[in-house]
Amino acid sequence: MKRLLLFGLLVFSFALVRAEESETMVERSLRQIVEKQKQLFAEAEKRGDEMDMEAFRTQAQSITHDYERLIAGAPNFAAGFASYGYFLSKVDMRKEAMAMLLRANQLDSNIPLVKNQIGNMLAEDGKPIDAAKYFLAAVKLAPNEPLYHYQLATLLATARDTFLKSGEWTRVALDQAMQEGFKRAAELAPDRVEYVYSYAKSFYEMEHPDWEAALKVWSELEETAKTGTARQMMRVHAANVFIRMGKKEHAKTLLNTIDDPKLQEQKNELLAQIAAEAPAAAN
Repeated sequence: MKRLLLFGLLVFSFALVRAEESETMVERSLRQIVEKQKQLFAEAEKRGDEMDMEAFRTQAQSITHDYERLIAGAPNFAAGFASYGYFLSKVDMRKEAMAMLLRANQLDSNIPLVKNQIGNMLAEDGKPIDAAKYFLAAVKLAPNEPLYHYQLATLLATARDTFLKSGEWTRVALDQAMQEGFKRAAELAPDRVEYVYSYAKSFYEMEHPDWEAALKVWSELEETAKTGTARQMMRVHAANVFIRMGKKEHAKTLLNTIDDPKLQEQKNELLAQIAAEAPAAAN
């Protein structure tokens, strides 16, 4: 059984329900359904491949029935449709999930979580242009949520050719938006290594990168790295940047400090690159 995204499901669902002391009856019903989801997915996470799939399907079907009753009794309850749609997406009912999420967005166009999830599903379905519009809307509604910036930037980076072919984006605009997204995510969540690391790597994706800025980011990552291997990996990246800047002696000096066996291949590749370029420079 594939690993289920329990944390994301719970954050999404609970974020749509108000605190218990101020909730309405409909919101209380939704909270109770979400609690059932929590128990089901927690059990699935715990058991992994040993999970009784028949029992899982039975309980998932029961939750589905609960949602159907909820939205039948509250056809204008956007949070109910949103939570139901997210649940369906996690039990591989994508078509039904998208319908519920779109309905939630129709009922309330100001829920960034809904915009983001629709964007996720469109991106997974190979529709990056449409996905970007929803990610941008999520960022606009919740500009201080780092995940939204990160996902938009990742989409722009991975589907660059599609965006450029559409004619709606220039390379300059795309590079700027992509890097700004990674940078903003890193600024909002500096403790999330994957955000800061992605920002550092984004310089490699730029048509006209600011290598001095890249060096600064890799240096900062080295300072905060928690293991010796991680620190040396950041140094390898810094050496790579020096090579791209034409500062090969600086690169060699850094590479000579790399002694971790796990990084010898990357180290040797960069040293070979320096050696190969040396004769050309001499000529």
